[in-house]
Amino acid sequence: MYLISKLYSLDKNINNSKNYSLSKNVIWASPKGFDLAMDIYSPTKIEDSFPVLVMFHGGGFLLRRKYIIENMAQYIASNYDYVVCNVDYRLLRDQKNSVTFDELIGDAFGAMLWIKENITNYKGNRDSIAVTGDSAGAYISAMIVNSGNKIATSGNFSDHLCIKPSYVPESITADDIKNKNLLDVQAAVLSYGGYNLYSPALKGIFETRKNPFWTLALSKPRGIFGNNFNARENPEMYKAISPIYNIPNVDERKLPPQFITSASEDRVTPVHAIEEYVKALGDAGQDATYWEYKDQRHAYLDSGKTFLSGNDFKRDAIPALKKIMNFLNSKLL
Repeated sequence: MYLISKLYSLDKNINNSKNYSLSKNVIWASPKGFDLAMDIYSPTKIEDSFPVLVMFHGGGFLLRRKYIIENMAQYIASNYDYVVCNVDYRLLRDQKNSVTFDELIGDAFGAMLWIKENITNYKGNRDSIAVTGDSAGAYISAMIVNSGNKIATSGNFSDHLCIKPSYVPESITADDIKNKNLLDVQAAVLSYGGYNLYSPALKGIFETRKNPFWTLALSKPRGIFGNNFNARENPEMYKAISPIYNIPNVDERKLPPQFITSASEDRVTPVHAIEEYVKALGDAGQDATYWEYKDQRHAYLDSGKTFLSGNDFKRDAIPALKKIMNFLNSKLL
């Protein structure tokens, strides 16, 4: 249970609204009639453009919306000269528990394409964009970084193993997105994410009651691609949406510099799993900086104060955000 994040929104050190203008709940796509929105924070400084930070929230792909990282968006917009986009995507439980995992990732890809097309209207520099997320949001961000060149605009995921973005600008094809590198970003920050769904699906963990997020979401467990597919018979589908299986060798495609964090007391995405992903990036020759946040638990970037975990945004998140923003400033400014 959460202490309402707006309590910290009244703290000027976290949220100084004089430093930004807020475009709240901007609808950027409506896949199958489901409205998707983002909050866009634009600096009030009189300059033509600023770097852009695109944020995706956590919640095990089944819980929460962008409100859970609202304090993070407010803090960055209040204290740094960035355009901040806090983005919602469909959860697996949405649309009567029918959203498939490739559609969820397609929402993130679509959001990035919408931002690339429209962010200059909000003082953003489309050539200076970073992506970030925590937990499930880190996983989503890693998919953008690793698989942003694996695009389709028609057909079924099971046939081509490519992602269909929920939003595509008019007169743009899948080949355009790939050939023009329209989903490329200049930096990424991945906070305490898991990067492999194939293994827990193969072990019968993620798609069953063994995954507590289904219960918390008041949803019936099911296959993430529908009940006609499973990890044992369709491993290629599960690997195609697992970032750790989609890291290109640097000679094939150079990824943007990444700052990857873990929390030493994390029991949801333990340190060893994140270190495995960092090692895979290093083995591929990719640029990754790793930081383990000592004496911290999962979800330390969440808004407000969490009774269940004991996390407190003011105490726990701000030291991490200072490190994150130092990294982004070194890459984008």
